[in-house]
Amino acid sequence: MTFKIVVLPGDGIGPEVTKQALKLLPVIAEKENVEFVLEEGLIGATAIDQTGNPLPDDTIEKCLGSDAVLLGAVGHPKYDLDPTAKVRPEQGLLKIRKSLGLFANIRPVKTFPELDPISPLKDHLLKGVDFIVYRELTGGIYFGEKGRSEDGTEAWDHCNYSAGEIERIARMAFETAGQRRKKLTLVDKANVLETSRLWRETVQNLAPEYPDIDLDFMFVDNAAMQIILQPSFFDVILTENMFGDIITDEASVIVGSIGMLPSASVGDGKALFEPIHGSAPQIAGKDIANPFATILSLAMMMDHFGLVNSAENIRRIVTDALGAGIVTGDIKEQEPKGTTEVGDWVYEQLKSF
Repeated sequence: MTFKIVVLPGDGIGPEVTKQALKLLPVIAEKENVEFVLEEGLIGATAIDQTGNPLPDDTIEKCLGSDAVLLGAVGHPKYDLDPTAKVRPEQGLLKIRKSLGLFANIRPVKTFPELDPISPLKDHLLKGVDFIVYRELTGGIYFGEKGRSEDGTEAWDHCNYSAGEIERIARMAFETAGQRRKKLTLVDKANVLETSRLWRETVQNLAPEYPDIDLDFMFVDNAAMQIILQPSFFDVILTENMFGDIITDEASVIVGSIGMLPSASVGDGKALFEPIHGSAPQIAGKDIANPFATILSLAMMMDHFGLVNSAENIRRIVTDALGAGIVTGDIKEQEPKGTTEVGDWVYEQLKSF
């Protein structure tokens, strides 16, 4: 069997961490008796610098013809610091999600006992933390109509959702909850927002189809608190685009390093895998970036391909690396390993599995 993967190294540390994950593909190919065909494309600031476009049509065509996409990171401060910039790297992210129909972003949040000392939360709050956030990715305020008044003193961003958009990701969340602890929490702001009331109605209407799932509801402000106060309460969280963007970044710090969390974006037959961290241009090229989130994103890709043994082996090796101290400086300041050294260690371990 052959799998075509489009690699979008992106900006900043993206190319470095992506390189470490790609080292594992020849090992997986041999062990699983499959073939991986790789093709590279441009996205983000790198794409703007070379083409003037944060997501060139050529990249979209490559991704549409692929079985999966591996993305490094997108962003550069020269655009962040210019509020008047008309073209921005992040526009490439929004466009690729829309172009590939990637309507569901899936972010697992799981603590590692080895990282408890560097988590901002107290140890007793970290026990048993293992939840997944399903964030709607192609609707809501990020994709709604935007505008400014003629004099520039007023602005608007419309938030729109349809019942169909909500139902398709809600079904995915219900089904995942059924494979886990059978608990689903919808995070919304239904006491204020009409779109949230539509979310709540739609999910409530689906609930009878999943009678074994314990469904509850939580306003987003309360959810933001409970993720810190009792993160082990959650199993599967379902939420809209902007709320999901915020609470997943909040949840990422629980683990102790944002460099540990992978993600998948899936939808109409396509799938994209990426670490949740940014491009961190300030450390690019220094061989100090944590590659584990990208390596774990590759594991999620292997799950997507049905290569579950390789996916589990990768996750087991990452856990072993934490125990053995084969980690970068964001996890261990004393005698940290470099990005390349960590990647090489994971590669050697995977060969021996």
